Amino acid sequence: MSMSEHPAALAGCNLSLNAHVQPWVDRLVAEADALRVQVRRDESGARIVDAGIAAPGSVAAGLLVGEICLGGFGSVALKTAATDGWPSWLEVASSQPVLACLASQYAGWSLAASKEETGGKKFFSLGSGPARALAAKEKLYAELGWRDRAERGVIVLEVDRAPPPVVVQKILRDCGLPPEGLTIVLTPTSSAAGTTQVVARVLEVALHKTHELGFRLDHVVDGVATAPLPAPSPNGVEAMGRTNDAILYGGRVHLSVRGSDEAARQLAAQLPSRNSKDYGRSFAEIFKAVEYDFYKIDPALFAPAEVWVSNLDSGSSFHGGALNMELLRGLWLKEA
Repeated sequence: MSMSEHPAALAGCNLSLNAHVQPWVDRLVAEADALRVQVRRDESGARIVDAGIAAPGSVAAGLLVGEICLGGFGSVALKTAATDGWPSWLEVASSQPVLACLASQYAGWSLAASKEETGGKKFFSLGSGPARALAAKEKLYAELGWRDRAERGVIVLEVDRAPPPVVVQKILRDCGLPPEGLTIVLTPTSSAAGTTQVVARVLEVALHKTHELGFRLDHVVDGVATAPLPAPSPNGVEAMGRTNDAILYGGRVHLSVRGSDEAARQLAAQLPSRNSKDYGRSFAEIFKAVEYDFYKIDPALFAPAEVWVSNLDSGSSFHGGALNMELLRGLWLKEA
């Protein structure tokens, strides 16, 4: 059976990402001062939450934004222990991993505007979070056999400036939302919240790679993952490099699946990042070497470092990959 012949993983799903996540969004707004974020309405009436541009933001805001990206169908927690030689780790878990990670958290919605459209500087961002599933512009939603319906929506943009009106209007139009029903969360990667919410994608990176490898998504039952949380870098490319490295070299994922032991064993062997020809160098170095063209990077690199796969049908578990904390400590740590 080919991947296209597999049952759609979310066919028949009657859960709503955007309706379910609203208490998390309301908390982000209600606790704005404590989380060091700023909330305003733009000229259209859409709500903008600045979590790291003019506002300082915080790790706590990043944890909450991480859970918002998961549609509230997953948890993101900070663990403070010097495990494997690094003090701060994120732990992500979801019992709805396909819905939370692929249908929601994955940054797959291209939102761009030309200089002519903005009246100044061109704009580009990849939208992530629940509102993606209202627009359902990506072919992924046809493969999942599902899209969301709700009267309110939230989207997260990893940007260092607010989206221009033309992009806000596109989001409203494609999601079928009134302006007062839309919340846009802005988290530059160079901020504490931005770094945190990107590293919180460690489970999603594993789910995306699992899908790319052709494993049946309807056989993915549960997921738990951890990754080290680096300090944010004020340099945008370096900040992006650190968050990617945290997952590629420090990400650990445990997937619970159904199906055959052979499929589970193959997934554990093929999923880790060390299968990539680009493995072993910092992401910032790799990105620079391909002249900042994301699409020239070996896709196999975008994966966690270490993987366990447990087959619930047989009780067998399989392991592949390994952490490379020596590389991360060399990149991130300056000895006192």
